[in-house]
Amino acid sequence: MTDSITIALSKGRILDETLPLLKEAGIELVDDVKKSRKLVFPTTDPAVRVLIIRATDVPTYVEYGGADLGVTGKDVLMEHGGDGLYEPLDLNISRCRLMTAGRKGEAPPGGRIRVATKFVNLARRYYAAKGRQADIIKLYGAMELAPILGLADEIVDIVDTGNTLKANGLEPRDLIENISSRLVVNRASMKMKHGKLNPIIEQMAAAVERRRQG
Repeated sequence: MTDSITIALSKGRILDETLPLLKEAGIELVDDVKKSRKLVFPTTDPAVRVLIIRATDVPTYVEYGGADLGVTGKDVLMEHGGDGLYEPLDLNISRCRLMTAGRKGEAPPGGRIRVATKFVNLARRYYAAKGRQADIIKLYGAMELAPILGLADEIVDIVDTGNTLKANGLEPRDLIENISSRLVVNRASMKMKHGKLNPIIEQMAAAVERRRQG
């Protein structure tokens, strides 16, 4: 079907908070995603299907046409680039903060700094903008260990409640960006499938606005 729509989502908090918004746009998954190992899910709209992929892959699938729409965090867009995408809507879900953090009560070193993060490009740009020389160490998880074991002076990571930092003897330092999830759209799809995509975007926007007011 040339007018079929593919939406890329990722498991976890973003999926849980996006599904109610899609429901208000008339789109519901037919199967229980939490009980299935499938990657492609049909919906109550025969012309719409949902892909479940890695969060960091969502912008790539949308940019290169594997999906028409996607939902991903602003942190992922900032790290991996969203230049080839339309970003028509802040869904105002999965809110958190991208911050620097370090050992509690210790000031960061005055000279060159070692920073552990999975947001390599973002961290590099941030410290360069601050005029700080930084050696960026890429880690994929357990960022909190890096300062504890002396691997890094600071980390750059997503902070929600801050409880994980506190439990590991760390404290948040500087706010880099307030993060929320965004709806992104493939540029070619926006032109070729405008009649199908626009109502979905408008209905999701209306749902976001109702939540904001309510």
